[in-house]
Amino acid sequence: MSVAPQTVAPPGVDVASARPRIRPLRWVAGVVLLVLLAQFAWFLVTNPRFEWPVVGRYLFDPNVLRGLGMSLLLTVIVMLLGSVFGVLLAAGRLSGFRPVAWACGFYVTVFRSIPPLLQLIFWFNLGYLLPRIPLGVPFGPTFVSWPTNSVISSLTAAVIGLTLHEAAYMAEIVRAGILAVDGGQRDAARAMGFTARQSFVKVVLPQAMRVIVPPAGSEFISLLKGTSLVSVIAMADLLYSVQVIYNRTYEVVPLLIVACAWYLVVVTALSLGQRRLERHFGKGQR
Repeated sequence: MSVAPQTVAPPGVDVASARPRIRPLRWVAGVVLLVLLAQFAWFLVTNPRFEWPVVGRYLFDPNVLRGLGMSLLLTVIVMLLGSVFGVLLAAGRLSGFRPVAWACGFYVTVFRSIPPLLQLIFWFNLGYLLPRIPLGVPFGPTFVSWPTNSVISSLTAAVIGLTLHEAAYMAEIVRAGILAVDGGQRDAARAMGFTARQSFVKVVLPQAMRVIVPPAGSEFISLLKGTSLVSVIAMADLLYSVQVIYNRTYEVVPLLIVACAWYLVVVTALSLGQRRLERHFGKGQR
């Protein structure tokens, strides 16, 4: 067995008082970054076309805040539904029953392949394929039906389209987290007399959360930004709200900056929360 060579300080050299090496390339890179940052800040401050007074006037506009609230509400609803369906899909893919595993795998493949914007437009125009939504016996009589266009509103289409898309990604995140737990943990839990449910809840899930939380948090943030796609189906989210205003005032750039500012604030807050969750579930792993 080879032993790594040990570095011995020369005689008369005190390692504790040694100074770090000077790295000139790092200093050059730092100076370049500072110059670029200063130039960008100067561009923001001196360019009158940003119209910062207009940005300040509309930053807390009631219509903008309502759009922000709708974006947050849609994000929470879709993430909750997508997580529930994603867990079920992950359990199906890990199931030993082949037809269920194949069906769940087919679902994940299809809805991960279709862009979410295309799904939103499709569900919003569902009335073209299905003028009425029936409720009854399959291949039998229909008890009651509703006009599709009255059921599939902008909000309904957004929830359906984004949830189906999100469930496919959450299924893979949850499945990866469960597979990351060593199989010996389950065997040890069974040896201690735990039931299958107890071993999953008390042994497998806490360890899987360490793997699930980082990508799930990133997926939540991506979903928040992805809600801007619902503006194409005339849903009053944050982007649609600023679009309505600048279509009336023709102040396009300042209103887009307002939307960017709110997305930046919310995403930063969510990122801080994600880090706290990662530290909580990562205890004992560092």
